[in-house]
Amino acid sequence: MDVTVLRPDELTAADIGSWRAMQQADPALANPFLSAEFTLAVGHQRATARVARLTTAGPQGARTVGFFPFERHALGSGKPIGSGFCDCQGLVHEPGFAWDPVELLRACDLAVWEYDHLAAGQTPFEAAGTPRARAASPIMELNGDHGAYLDSLPRKFLKAARQKERKLSREAGPVRLVFHAPEPLLLDTLIRWKSAQLRAKGRRDLLSQEWFQAILRELLDLPSESCSGTLSVLYAGEEPVAMRYELRSRRVLAGWFPAYDQRFARYSPGILLYLKLAEAAAERGIDHIDLGKGAGTHKDDLKTAELTVTEGYVARRTPKAALCRARMASGRTARAAVRANPAVHRAAVKAANAVDRLH
Repeated sequence: MDVTVLRPDELTAADIGSWRAMQQADPALANPFLSAEFTLAVGHQRATARVARLTTAGPQGARTVGFFPFERHALGSGKPIGSGFCDCQGLVHEPGFAWDPVELLRACDLAVWEYDHLAAGQTPFEAAGTPRARAASPIMELNGDHGAYLDSLPRKFLKAARQKERKLSREAGPVRLVFHAPEPLLLDTLIRWKSAQLRAKGRRDLLSQEWFQAILRELLDLPSESCSGTLSVLYAGEEPVAMRYELRSRRVLAGWFPAYDQRFARYSPGILLYLKLAEAAAERGIDHIDLGKGAGTHKDDLKTAELTVTEGYVARRTPKAALCRARMASGRTARAAVRANPAVHRAAVKAANAVDRLH
């Protein structure tokens, strides 16, 4: 296996074509967060972004067999591309290709590669690494059959949602979904709603950052079957009441940033949007909607199955790797201590948001 490390904008048209073909050949790799387009968009905003192109020798010459997008930080510490906002991570490869993770890290000049949303099927990373935890990523299975999806939902939940939809229609206007509305003003509204929601919950607000907004705008309505930002809007009459920014591939709709107008909270507009979205996505041939890692009552009600994502790391046996592991461990300890004290946690988030604004 030969490895060439590139900046994302050094990928050729042939590279991107090979990348897309590998994703199309394996449903486990179909998530748009694993796409070349996502890597390119992050690369335009993060100087640490890199891609390893894996090739093997054959009778017809060298053949590209995989792409490994990552970010390289101090001491050879590696992160997934888009670390902090990438919901599916791993190596995109030809079907059946097996790789040596330690050899890959060495070729990428990485001491450690730490992941928190490792996709299912990335067996070499798990076998050679140190998994810390596995988590469920709930999905809404559609497979072109919206009726079958609705039939799988709890009756009580579906009845309550339909009652709220009728009430919203009576009081604010007919409820309808626009599956994709690539309008800058609507995206600005979503960003404003979501930023306010994150700040109210005392969480870090990435969406207020210009560099991150640039990624959202670059991906929005991208003419690609591998990754395209999709802005779905639920209206009551002419009023937008809920929105979702998602990344879409041919098979997967990956939830990213949902938000709704707090004035309509009593109608559960986010749930209504999901249900309308399921019908629209099924009509467009989407296999499933990925709700993202983490628990939530609405996810329990909407899901029909779960994918498994893994958190952990792969490390080489080097002094730099030992330093990276020590720093990772101390960072986890510090974060746990901060989370355990609500006042300290609020102060830390406030400080992080202030630093982000300065950047």
